[in-house]
Amino acid sequence: MADEPIVLADIAGMLRSMLDEYGLDDIEVTMETRFAEDLELESIDLVTLAGSLEARYGRQVNFAAFVADLELDAIIDLSVGQLVRYVVRCLRTAEEG
Repeated sequence: MADEPIVLADIAGMLRSMLDEYGLDDIEVTMETRFAEDLELESIDLVTLAGSLEARYGRQVNFAAFVADLELDAIIDLSVGQLVRYVVRCLRTAEEG
């Protein structure tokens, strides 16, 4: 059963390994952490994250589809919590299907 604390820990780990390349691996990642403002991620970093999400969860978690429905301002202001809730919804839908 997918739940928010487990998915948050997974995504935080993915982000820490990405940020480690920039020497920023000690940043605390919470549900309120924002990708652009707090982590200073670029669009290429989000592409990398999308690949990590697919590797971890399979094709049922489609990051591109998730952001495709958002306005640019919403993408810029995207929080880890929004992504966590999306992943949990995708995993629960897959479990029920």
